Amino acid sequence: MGQHGQRFQNGALSTRLGIPYIFGIDVVHGHSAAYGATIFPHNSGLGVTRDPLLIKKIGAAIALEVRATGIQYTFAPCIAVCRDPRCGRCYESYNEDPEIVRLMTEIISGLQGEITDDSEKGAPFVNGQQKIVACAKHYVGDGETHLGENTDNTMISSKKMFGIHMSAYNDSVIKGVATIMTSYSSWNGVKCTLTVSQQLVTSKNKLKFKGFVISDCQGIDSITDPPHANYTYSILAGINAGIDMVMVPLNDTEFIDGLTYLVKNKFIVLYQ
Repeated sequence: MGQHGQRFQNGALSTRLGIPYIFGIDVVHGHSAAYGATIFPHNSGLGVTRDPLLIKKIGAAIALEVRATGIQYTFAPCIAVCRDPRCGRCYESYNEDPEIVRLMTEIISGLQGEITDDSEKGAPFVNGQQKIVACAKHYVGDGETHLGENTDNTMISSKKMFGIHMSAYNDSVIKGVATIMTSYSSWNGVKCTLTVSQQLVTSKNKLKFKGFVISDCQGIDSITDPPHANYTYSILAGINAGIDMVMVPLNDTEFIDGLTYLVKNKFIVLYQ
């Protein structure tokens, strides 16, 4: 980021509200966008170590190198439990065993810092300028989609979903994870970006999760079929479902105009 990033930040801070930028990047197993950064094995390789303390050290090393480039936020870790080897993204999963994936959430303590005894349960915790904001993803069940197809439908019972795919999220919240990203996939025919985010917001009382929910890249577009068929509706449905931050890589002005219209006409209330 360097001087360019600082200029963006200074510009944001000079506005009426003075809301700072949060710069985020996909640093899944090392800061690959930075020349000379350390690249670690992918999650599937790290999972076979069964060593949460090693994973924590790797998280700390990644955080240090990311902060050195002026970035404060990583879209990691991926805590999917990959149950179908046909899935082309299985390498992003630590293991097919939910217990191993749960242990690997120790990387959050490396990325964000070790949560203190007096920390509020479920509150985001980032300890100092050598640490970064983490993001547990993709909520939820993306490791067991039909035939392993990315963004497809996960057809399982609630008992199986919560017993296999949710356990690592519970641990992530306990460790103070700051953000959770929704999945492109569906659960029993319902888009996770739309309805499962509602479930996550509802479960905030249960999990005591006080961070924010972020969509995946262009995630709200896929609320409709075909994607982006009714973007105003996608904005409305996504925000009302409980998404706090929407990842919009291309059509930012369209999103801002649509969101502004929905707020001004009271389809979306201001507290959201």
